[in-house]
Amino acid sequence: MEHLRAYRAAVGGKRHGNKAGQVASPFAIARRLILAVVALFAVSVFSTASHAQSGPFAGLAGNWSGTGTVTLDDGSTERIRCRASYAVGNGGTGLNQTLTCASDSYKFNLTTNVTAQGSALSGTWSETSRNINGLIQGRGGNGNFEVVATAPAFSANIALTTRGNKQSVVIKAESQFKGASISLSRI
Repeated sequence: MEHLRAYRAAVGGKRHGNKAGQVASPFAIARRLILAVVALFAVSVFSTASHAQSGPFAGLAGNWSGTGTVTLDDGSTERIRCRASYAVGNGGTGLNQTLTCASDSYKFNLTTNVTAQGSALSGTWSETSRNINGLIQGRGGNGNFEVVATAPAFSANIALTTRGNKQSVVIKAESQFKGASISLSRI
């Protein structure tokens, strides 16, 4: 019994223990209700985001930047800086991409609008700085895409590989623009 009196004296005479018999204040109830609403909102936002990232284009949505090289028809190469933006929609089967790359003397703006049916990809592309546009066809999924972009008097093979927050884009063509090799990171 002496140890109980010493304990109560040490804690200032306050009793600690089961609070089941106590009634919660209106402030405590309101605080719990607000926390529950915030938790429910967070769960719904994150589940929506993960649902939007399903399908063959999962993991691409967002903004990316990086560097690479462009090879011109005379065989010369130049370092380029690039920015890409991907919007995934249509239940994860649609992708809109914008890729802008520039060096001191060269620039290209590539936009694509692609739809997936299983692993088959099809859509359109345009390069706005040269006013060229055409069709895209290929295959892909799980972060690996191989497509061919065609237009009158132009054809290019494009390979895009994404692993986590890293991405590589390789473009090979037979024209004044021979190709590009680009490494991007999510920003």
